[in-house]
Amino acid sequence: MKFISLFKGLNDKNRNCPIWIKGTVQCSSVPPQQERLCSPRKDQQIPLFSFQEMWWGTLGTIRPFPAFNPEQDAREIFIALDKKDACSLVRILTNRNNAQRQSIAEKFLKFSEKDLSFALKKALSGSLQELMLALMMTPAEFDAHRLRDAMEGLGTDEEALLEVLCTSSPMQLKEITVAYKQKYGRYLENDLISETSKDFSKLVMAILKKEEVDAPGNIDFELIDQDVRALLEAVNCKKTDAAPWIQVLTMRSTDHLNRVFTRLENLKGETMDKIVQNNFSGDMRLGVRILVRSTQNTPLYFAQKLHNSMKKNAVVRGILVSRSEEDLLCVRNEYRKLANTSLYSALQKEYKGELQQALLALCRSEDL
Repeated sequence: MKFISLFKGLNDKNRNCPIWIKGTVQCSSVPPQQERLCSPRKDQQIPLFSFQEMWWGTLGTIRPFPAFNPEQDAREIFIALDKKDACSLVRILTNRNNAQRQSIAEKFLKFSEKDLSFALKKALSGSLQELMLALMMTPAEFDAHRLRDAMEGLGTDEEALLEVLCTSSPMQLKEITVAYKQKYGRYLENDLISETSKDFSKLVMAILKKEEVDAPGNIDFELIDQDVRALLEAVNCKKTDAAPWIQVLTMRSTDHLNRVFTRLENLKGETMDKIVQNNFSGDMRLGVRILVRSTQNTPLYFAQKLHNSMKKNAVVRGILVSRSEEDLLCVRNEYRKLANTSLYSALQKEYKGELQQALLALCRSEDL
């Protein structure tokens, strides 16, 4: 059994990404040291599971673990925590998807009467501790955590804040907002307003509440023309009017926006990056640039960020954890083209020990 990869773009955000189609699976898709976790016998074929058990077609690197047994995993983790066996903790938690990790946490609490995240925090330290705790959060909790980290302390990390907001769907943003309130007892909207100002604050609020008004799948040429005119007029003024840009960028679908961007580039004779650079400044320029780049090609945006920030553990952790069940295969593909080396090799070179083992497990495999 093997995966068949077709390089066919799903849309403009995922162009040139491998699409995995239904077939049979071979454990060469995971690191050799983890093959035994994937297949009890070398000649055993893994059956096709129901949708809840196996996500065929996913562009993520982490999929539901076959023959999942949360009680057994919880007991193995209990023993590993007692022995401070970091390798076993990494092996189990990086080979289960998020829903399975939540099940493990429930079973762990039931028989040990201890919170698994608290136990991991006590047993581990440093960057490995932060990564394992990130894996134990739900996706919404993890993004809420990243937003809070971006706003805590002296100054705001606008780039980290924008990464989460600009690459989340309207539904995900609603879930993040709820998780933020539950986790911190604070309103995300209020905190964002207090950390931003002027047009940038309006942009951030519009992203947080974004709703796509054009019908996905339909090409509305009249609306495309209208949006192109509005964006052009806004930058042709003596002082750029940010309002039309905020409205269009936060109320249109990805496909629609990419058609608008292409038309705008042709009319101006400049790339979108250049148009943004020449007409905006400060935090507003940063916000519009990230919104445009992540709309044009989300995996490329993340690949560029990884390439520029490989030594920054928080950036690498944030991307690998948040995209591991979304589109990390696409990010790997873009990284390979961008850096002329694989993401797996770059992680292998930069990190050591159990942290390296965990990051490589999330990355999953080498791209030759």
